[in-house]
Order: sequence, then structure tokens, then C-alpha cells
Amino acid sequence: MTAMPGDLTKRLDLFDLLERMCQALEPGVTQQDRARSSYEAIGQFLAGATDPAFSGVEIAPQGSVVLGTMTKPVGRLEYDVDLLCRLKRIITSSDPAYVKQLVGRRLKESTRYAAMLEEKQRCWRLNYAGDFHLDITPSISNPNCTQGGELVPDRQLQCWKPTNPTGYRLKFEERAALEPQMTYASLQMRKMAADSVEPFPENKQFKGILRRTVQLAKRHRDNFFLNRDAALAPISVIITTLAAKSYEYCVGKQAYSTGFDLLTDVLAHMLDFIDKQYEGGRTRWYIWNETTIGENFAEKWNSSPERAVAFFQWHRAALADVVGLADLVGLDSLHKSLNSAFGDKAGDAAIGTIRQDFTAAREHKSLAFAGRAGLALAPAAISTPVRANTFFGRDA
Repeated sequence: MTAMPGDLTKRLDLFDLLERMCQALEPGVTQQDRARSSYEAIGQFLAGATDPAFSGVEIAPQGSVVLGTMTKPVGRLEYDVDLLCRLKRIITSSDPAYVKQLVGRRLKESTRYAAMLEEKQRCWRLNYAGDFHLDITPSISNPNCTQGGELVPDRQLQCWKPTNPTGYRLKFEERAALEPQMTYASLQMRKMAADSVEPFPENKQFKGILRRTVQLAKRHRDNFFLNRDAALAPISVIITTLAAKSYEYCVGKQAYSTGFDLLTDVLAHMLDFIDKQYEGGRTRWYIWNETTIGENFAEKWNSSPERAVAFFQWHRAALADVVGLADLVGLDSLHKSLNSAFGDKAGDAAIGTIRQDFTAAREHKSLAFAGRAGLALAPAAISTPVRANTFFGRDA
């Protein structure tokens, strides 16, 4: 059924509201600069090791920092920044535990780093209190991966595990670059808004619907598990992978009235890309990394079935909370709902900027009425190309 103009405009506004919230939840310029400076210093320190194993070592960011999906965590100030320490002289016959300790011992040679160091299952964490964590994962080349994959040590399993951060990033960026088709009604609404509303300066921070969907989902997860068992929270790569596959499917199957409609459809179809099999009387779960062989992101679901249960509980809540925004009337209701769903007063900044824009628009007499949503400003961007990310979305 075709959306009524008021509902359509409201959904345009909802996506703009979520876009503003995502921007407010990203690292600030100061945090980005500090993390980049620390990253560069660690790279130089590791490269300065006298051990031949570090000859030609490379350090590179991975995960959300290069995907452009970083989000402020709930309940703490520190952002997580994931780094790879590529040891090019190490071969696969080397003991993974020994290789991991090589990197740990090198970091401990610095009094400063030693005081900040914490060992994790596959990485070494440097804690910059009140700012960010740098997780440094040793890696070596995987000769069995035709797509340039790598191997990382697993302390618990005492073996090498396949991964491919570079291939994963390229595949994610390929999907994020897909432009959704917009319906005629949506395009007409945008044209009407452009004709009747004095446009505000273009938002250069727009990252696209896929990245914003991932950020919203991760932030909702953090809040959902704040008062639950955090160990059961789905890992970010599961959310990112399912959202990316769902986004590719959704933009290929139909046109959408608004970015909000696409976002909710992407969330709804995430479950379609989980492989469920029955083996030996048990349910087995698979969410494969397409860019290498043997990396199942849902691996822990098979040894801890409660993780799968927790994922589906969270997903139902996330979808309901986001879809439910469309039924709310007025900024106050939206404000309350955003804070409840995304935690730590997540909606404050978004609602605050909208109120500021309303005030500025009144002064410039460029305000338009937009149905039940209240007031609308300039039309939201449909899509904006985003250049490849290497560190916090900037070229290294």
C-alpha cells in the first residue's frame, strides 16, 4: 500500500534523526587523533624490535575502525580499536602460542606499554583509560587462502585460526556502495521539500544506510545486554556480516520510499543469512566469512547454544524498537524511546540538534510542516559515496 504523504515525510525525518544520533555516537576528533597517534607510535615501536621475527612487521587497523562503523559503547567511555600485527617472517608450522608471546614480550619491553597491557584470547590489549582500547592481534600469512587471508593465534584452542580482514573490508565496502532504488513518491516528496524549504548545508558526515544500520544495531546490542549477561552478547562481526548481506539483498529486490524503510527491512532480513543445520541430533549454526575458508563467525554458538538464544532475543527487541519509532508522535516521545532503546541518553544530541535547526529555520523563515512528525527541514541525502577507510575513515 502506498504511504500517505504525512507518513512518508515522517519516515524521512526518522532516518535523519537516526543519522544525527549515529554521528553523535562516533569518536570525536580529539579521540580520533589520539588513537591515530598511539597507533603510529606502536607500529614504530614494534618495527624497532631487534628480534628477526619482527623484520618487515606491519601494523594495520581492522574491524569497525576501517569499516566506518565505530560506536560509543554504553556505560563506559572507551572505544575499541582493533589492530593487526602482521609478522611476515613467521610460517604456519610455528607454535601459535609462542608467536603470540613474542608480541607480548616486545610490548612489555616498554615500561609505559607494560603498565597498560592486558592479555586476551587472541590479542594484547593496551588500555588508554577513559579514551580507547587498542587490541593488537598477531597474524601471519595464510598460504591456503587464495584471497590473501591471514592466520591468528587462538590461546584457548592453541591453534591458528583463519581470517581475512582486508578481504572482509573490501567485500563490505562493495556492498555499502550499492545505491538503493527510491520510489517515485519518495523522489517527488524530496523535490517538493527542496522547492519549499531553504536547504541547510549538505551533511558531509553521511556514511550510507548500511553503515548506519550496523552502528544502530551494535549500539542497541550494547544497551540490551547492559543488565544481562554481557558474555552472551553477539559479537560485532556477526551483526556486521548479517547486516551487509541483508542490505545487498534488500537493495536488489525492490525500491524503497525512505531510508528508514530500507533500514528496518535490512534489520528484518538479517536472520535470512544464518545457516542452520542439524548434525548428530544437535543444531549447528554457521555464519561464514566469504573471504576465506574455515572462519565461522557463529562458532561459539555451537559450543554455547545460549549465545544463539541471546542473539535471537536481542534481534527481536532491536527490530521492534526501531520499527516502533514510526508509531510515535512528537519529539518528546521519540527522545524518550531513543534513550530507552540505545542507552546513555543516546537521543539527547540528535533531538538537541533538531531543536537547534528548528530555531534557526524559524529565524530564516524556512520551516515546513511535515504531518504527524511535526516539522521538517531540508531533505535527507539518498546516498553519498564514501571513500575507502583505512583509519577512522581517513586515508592513512
